[in-house]
Amino acid sequence: MSRYAAEVATGAAVLVLAAGFAFYAAKGAGLTAGSGETYPLTASFRSLEGIGVGSDVRLAGVKVGTMTDIKLNPQTFMADATVQIRKEIQLPTDTAIVISSEGLLGGNYVELLPGGMPDNLAPGDEIEDTQGAVSLISLLMKFVGGQADSGAAPPAGAESGG
Repeated sequence: MSRYAAEVATGAAVLVLAAGFAFYAAKGAGLTAGSGETYPLTASFRSLEGIGVGSDVRLAGVKVGTMTDIKLNPQTFMADATVQIRKEIQLPTDTAIVISSEGLLGGNYVELLPGGMPDNLAPGDEIEDTQGAVSLISLLMKFVGGQADSGAAPPAGAESGG
């Protein structure tokens, strides 16, 4: 009987551990009970490369919200985005929203940069100060192209008079 009791106890421990991991994953994804207490803000970006619905919205490196909707505006040709921010986070009206990178090989996320105005954004307001994603490939191409152009002309006084 003791062998079966040990197997049941081991199985129960595995189930409790699995439930703990599932709760931790749900909390990290914003799926726990407190995640319903949010308010929406909108913003228009030139480029949302690397960002999708469900991407993190961070303030000082801490997740405070989630990207919930992305649409292309056919009049402005900009990406109109909606983010849900936790209710306890009250942002000034001059807050900036930028697409940041976690590093060379990391993914992108949405970062909030609060300003210093005394008034706060209300639910549904638009964050007007935006900065879209910067493509690493285009930066490298500009760098390589810039080096080739500057090397084409000889430096002053380098011509041979001869």
